[in-house]
Amino acid sequence: MGSPEFAVPSLRSLSEAMPFQIVGVVTQPDRPAGRGRLLTPPPVKRLALELGYPFMQPESLKELRAIEQLRSWNPDLIVVAAFGQILRPAVLDLPAQGCVNVHASLLPRWRGAAPVQAAIFTGDTQTGVTIMRMDQGLDTGPLISQRPTNIGADETAGALSERLATLGAALLLETLPGYLSGDLNPVPQGEAGVTYAPMLKKEAGALDFNQPAQTLERQVRAFNPWPSAYCTWKGRPFKVHRAHAIASPLRAVGERTTHQNLPAIHTIEGLLVLDEVQPAGKKAMPGQAFLRGAQDWLE
Repeated sequence: MGSPEFAVPSLRSLSEAMPFQIVGVVTQPDRPAGRGRLLTPPPVKRLALELGYPFMQPESLKELRAIEQLRSWNPDLIVVAAFGQILRPAVLDLPAQGCVNVHASLLPRWRGAAPVQAAIFTGDTQTGVTIMRMDQGLDTGPLISQRPTNIGADETAGALSERLATLGAALLLETLPGYLSGDLNPVPQGEAGVTYAPMLKKEAGALDFNQPAQTLERQVRAFNPWPSAYCTWKGRPFKVHRAHAIASPLRAVGERTTHQNLPAIHTIEGLLVLDEVQPAGKKAMPGQAFLRGAQDWLE
C-alpha cells in the first residue's frame, strides 16, 4: 500500500526480491494535477501497471468492496509506505503477519504525515527510516528496525525524501526475513521524545520576516518542492525555491535589498538571500536572472 514517489522504491525492491510474491497493490485514486487539472495516476499505480500487478484505488479502505478485494488476495503481510489513509482493524488484522510500515523518521520522533519537512524545518541534523508493525494509533506501533542518516546542510525536503525512500526500501528487504521468521521481535515505542508532524497546508509556506533568516532558510528547504515557501511582491505570490541566510546590520523587517547580485530581504535577525525564485505567472529562475529583469526590486 502506497501512493507517492516515496513508496516506489519499496514496491520495486519487493518485486525484485526473492522469495516475496506480490499479490496486489493498493494506492490512492487518480487526482487532478498540473495547470490543466488532468486526472493523474499516483506513482505507485504507474509502477504497478509497468510490473503487471493487480491493483485497486479505493477512496477509502472502509469500502466493503475494498475489504473484499483484500480478503480475496489473502496476503500473509501488508507493507505500507506513505499510503495516505488510516488503516482500520479490519485491515490491520487481516494478514497473519500483520501490517508493517516504512516511515521516514526515527520514531517516536516525528510521527505523522510530514516527518521529512518537520525534521528540516526544526533544524534536526539527523533523521532516518523506521520499519514498524502498525497498530491503530498514528505511527505508534512497535519498532522492528531503524537506520539513521545525517541531513545535509543544504538538503531540501524533496532530496531528503528521495534518499530516505531508497534507504527505507533497502532496510525493508533486510528486515522482512528476520521479522517473518520470528527472529526479529518488534519493540514497543517509548514515550520519551515523541513529536508530531501534521499534514502540511499550503499556507504553511508563507514567509514571516519577523522570524530570523536562519529559520526562514530552513523553511525554504523544508517546503521545497511543496507547498513552496513564498512571500508577496507587487501584491502577488512570489515563490522562493532556494535561499541562504547571512548576518547583516539590523534594518527594517521586510526591506528588500541585494547581495552579490542576488535579491535579498531583511529579517528580524539577518538577511535572507534568494538564490532561486519564481514570480507569479513565470517559471522558476536564478536570483541573478530575476534581478536583471526586475529593475523595480528596490523600490
